[in-house]
Amino acid sequence: MALLFENVRITSPVYATLIDRQKQIYAAMDHAYHRTADSYGFTCDGCQDNCCRTRFYHHTIIEHIYMAEGFRTLTTEKQNEVRLRALAVVDETVRAENSGAAVRLMCPLNFDAVCILYPYRPMICRLHGIPHELHKPGQNPVYGPGCETFDCRCGDKSYFKFDRTPFYRDMAALEQEARKTLGRTEKIRMTVAEMLLTEAKGKGSSPKR
Repeated sequence: MALLFENVRITSPVYATLIDRQKQIYAAMDHAYHRTADSYGFTCDGCQDNCCRTRFYHHTIIEHIYMAEGFRTLTTEKQNEVRLRALAVVDETVRAENSGAAVRLMCPLNFDAVCILYPYRPMICRLHGIPHELHKPGQNPVYGPGCETFDCRCGDKSYFKFDRTPFYRDMAALEQEARKTLGRTEKIRMTVAEMLLTEAKGKGSSPKR
């Protein structure tokens, strides 16, 4: 897969608008998450169930674009280091899957327990960890649990409403607009490592899974 934003000039007003709207959606997510986490008195510092080792798949072009925006802020040396890390994660994941082994590998952006592209991290990285709900049209609400660390620290506390629905809805609307702008129709299913590797390569196909 070639770079997803290759036919949009980086300095174009349209591109800038997409990025600005993504920032606004992420800011709303962060505000809601921290308000909810604070209500529980929950923090994930010193977490043994590190979600940076969880293989999350991401399905939106707009998040790939935003990740690429962050990647370009790194020095060339750091970009090369991230690329090598991403390549190692992808290769090890393929080997583990081929052998039927379980695998939990650290995200290539995690350096000394700190995400070096924290402001550019995808939606699931922002919302994971605390109990939540999702409302689909015509269906009963779907409730999701917190992570293991949350259960250990705050599992005995009453549920504080955390509705992901507005964020999913806003992301879907922005994704639709981005795809129309970019002229893209293909489905996306990529890990952070794969997105970074695609960005670093600048051309070609995404790694096989």
